[in-house]
Amino acid sequence: MMSTTPQKSSYRSVWVVLALLAVGLAGCHKGGNGASQAAGGAAGGAPGAAPQQPPVPVAVSVAAVGPIASYYTATATLAAEREANITARVSGVVQRLFCEEGDVVSEGAELLRIDNAEYQFRLDQAQAARADLQSRYDRLVQMKERELVSPEEYEKVSNDLAAAKAAEGMASLNLSYTRVTAPFSGRVVTRNVDVGQTVNVGAQLFVVSDFKPLLARVHVPSKEFNKLRPDQPVDLVLESSGVTLRGHIKLVSPTIDPSSGTIKVTVEINDYPDGVRPGDFAQVKIVTEQRNGSTLVPKIALVNDRGEQVLFISQADSTAERRVVGVGFEDDVNAEITEGLKPGERVIVKGQRSLKHGSAIKVIDDGAGQAVEAKKTEGAGS
Repeated sequence: MMSTTPQKSSYRSVWVVLALLAVGLAGCHKGGNGASQAAGGAAGGAPGAAPQQPPVPVAVSVAAVGPIASYYTATATLAAEREANITARVSGVVQRLFCEEGDVVSEGAELLRIDNAEYQFRLDQAQAARADLQSRYDRLVQMKERELVSPEEYEKVSNDLAAAKAAEGMASLNLSYTRVTAPFSGRVVTRNVDVGQTVNVGAQLFVVSDFKPLLARVHVPSKEFNKLRPDQPVDLVLESSGVTLRGHIKLVSPTIDPSSGTIKVTVEINDYPDGVRPGDFAQVKIVTEQRNGSTLVPKIALVNDRGEQVLFISQADSTAERRVVGVGFEDDVNAEITEGLKPGERVIVKGQRSLKHGSAIKVIDDGAGQAVEAKKTEGAGS
């Protein structure tokens, strides 16, 4: 019993020393953390406060008042108003060509000539036969007045003369067909023959098109019928070049296609730049309704937020206001705001997708294409 008591006392002393050391270390750590918190509080504000977010750079545009329209859009192929496949009406050898593909020709201009010697001889024969019968007929007329010719003989010569005149007319017509002419003013699109080539009746010689005006035919749903009228303006955009053309409705079919439920609408384009040709594809936009005095904003300003159309408005205190709006017609650039916005309000058009209601903003573009001076704001932020 006497031998174990000193050992217990020594163990107790060791535990006391370790406990004192632990308390000292804990105090040191606590003091260090307190100093850090004090320093942090001096630099960043009150303990526990969230760090302040820098203002979001944005561009704004002023809501304006103006016209806007709704469109029906379709794709169509441009076509010439008139196009003719010119064929040979007599057979023979091509003697001479007067035009080439791409040439502009006038109505009645000679395009091609077929060797006409044979047709000239036939006309000469028909003229001689007609002249001989004409002389006989004239003599018979005098004899008939004196009753020196029978009615049968007189009638036969009279009929033969009529046949001879018809043969002469046909020979003259065939001779004229050896000169192939343009049926209307236009442009030679295709040439299918060469000099020296033998052509037969019905052979295709040329294709001539009248490029003024061009036409575009589209099929519009029948529900739009009451919104269409002749001379209604139409916008067209060429897919090949992006060139915008202006046309108008020329014809609206009076019937509905039962298989598709659509109405054929013919659009006429009178003015267009050089290089536009039949066969070009174009996006056709027919104005179905026009509204004037609408509140308009750039379409890029709209944000679709959980099924709602939202605009962010720049407020005087450099904050953004989230606002749900009603949207009407839209075109390629603008959107009509039917409710929730007044003309003259400043709408954020760039940077709005990073905003929330009440977010701090910094306007870097005032909507007039000029940067806003923000050196003071930047200095304050730094």
